[in-house]
Amino acid sequence: MQFGVFSVGDVTEDPTTGVTLSEGERIKAMVAIALKAEEVGLDVFAQGEHHNPPFVPSSPTTQLGFIAAQTSKIILSTSTTLITTNDPVKIAEDYAMLQHLADGRVDLMMGRGNTGPVYPWFGQDIRNGIALAVENYALLRRLWREDVVDWEGKFRTPLQGFTATPRPLDDVPPFVWHGSIRSPEIAEQAAYYGDGFFHNNIFWPITHTKQMIELYRRRFEHYGHGAADQAIVGLGGQVFMRKNSQDAVREFRPYFDNAPVYGHGPSLEDFTRETPLTVGSPQEVIERTLSFREHFGDYQRQLFLIDHAGLPLKTVLEQLDILGEEVVPVLRKEFAALKPAHVPDAPTHASLKVAAERARALETIEEPAVVAEPTAEEPTR
Repeated sequence: MQFGVFSVGDVTEDPTTGVTLSEGERIKAMVAIALKAEEVGLDVFAQGEHHNPPFVPSSPTTQLGFIAAQTSKIILSTSTTLITTNDPVKIAEDYAMLQHLADGRVDLMMGRGNTGPVYPWFGQDIRNGIALAVENYALLRRLWREDVVDWEGKFRTPLQGFTATPRPLDDVPPFVWHGSIRSPEIAEQAAYYGDGFFHNNIFWPITHTKQMIELYRRRFEHYGHGAADQAIVGLGGQVFMRKNSQDAVREFRPYFDNAPVYGHGPSLEDFTRETPLTVGSPQEVIERTLSFREHFGDYQRQLFLIDHAGLPLKTVLEQLDILGEEVVPVLRKEFAALKPAHVPDAPTHASLKVAAERARALETIEEPAVVAEPTAEEPTR
């Protein structure tokens, strides 16, 4: 099972000091978080894509490429790549380039985002959100898998004899997760292609998340990709930890109360009861995270949000130390002991490359022998 962190890249005032980072400071803090995540033994660092204040990560591949140059093991991913408003040609080329720079340590999560005005900013209509997600991803898959593409759709100019460059590393496209919190059409899309489904359940109750994941699992099996419990599932989560829960609650409360998304809304106590947010001791985080399996089944990726709402970098790095030293080692052991043998691990570039080579070998074996037509010098017998 993969464990990691994701960042939405918000620039928010620290409510305890009044300090607000500059955009440059926030961008560099995200880089420091990614490097620390690798240092403490996490598997994944993911960042969002936003084109509006108070967020800074408008160019994920630029930042992930910079991080790739300074890391060697951690998988670099996105917590949203806007499939609706980005050109699929640009996504295909940007992430193939990143694959090469990172030696394959790349996957990405398709999403529609949560900012309605982004659609007209990029020449699109929010009323076409689902249709854009479906059409653009269908084209993206072809661009990664076919050397020459002829294509015509509704939302962009046609392509004639087009080749996206560079080609995917080892002819293996990055693995794709489809992220959604409320749209069954996206769970259906993930299931149709046999891709991963990531439910960023940080704002949602268990009942809703369970419905979405169960839909994806049923349809994954329906489309013949394997049994329902072999579907590739990822979950989000939020944590803040200190040695004892009272200290964690006291320290985190002002950040929660002033957070840009849920601040000035429900109480911290209500939110932790109704959503996966866990504020407490490392043991409480372990127990809460292990309980996800009881509701959602075996899953392959767990990402935590730990750096939002104005939390200072020093505090975030302390959270990473706790995750790496006290929480994730226990979660790895416990989840591994519970997982049945037939449930797959999360795909990686290495595993996808092996699968592709195996598939090509089978195709070669199964191809019928070609019998040449007899020539004048070689009469039939």
